[in-house]
Amino acid sequence: MEMPMRSQVLAMSLLLLAATPAAADTAQEIAAHGMSLTFQSAGFELTFTPDGKFTGMNGQINGTWRIDGDKVCSTGGIRPGENCMAFPADKKSGDTFEVSLPAGLVTVKIK
Repeated sequence: MEMPMRSQVLAMSLLLLAATPAAADTAQEIAAHGMSLTFQSAGFELTFTPDGKFTGMNGQINGTWRIDGDKVCSTGGIRPGENCMAFPADKKSGDTFEVSLPAGLVTVKIK
């Protein structure tokens, strides 16, 4: 059964938060500035707050986040437990790059 686009975007955001170790500098940039994600022409933003919370899709997803060494790890959303995400090294606010996930390529822009 094919997932509706909204469910696919939500699943992609959670998969992004469930990948392997991230470059610490890129993770810190994302935590400080947030990010926009685009998957199959659908886009949304994730915002991270200094108190360790994140929101996305106009408040439809939310949870907690932390940086663990070179990882951005989060809990919340539809995936149980803690999930960590990998990013390429040396990305800064304004940079756009792609992350390859099992469901396809996701374009990430650090706000």
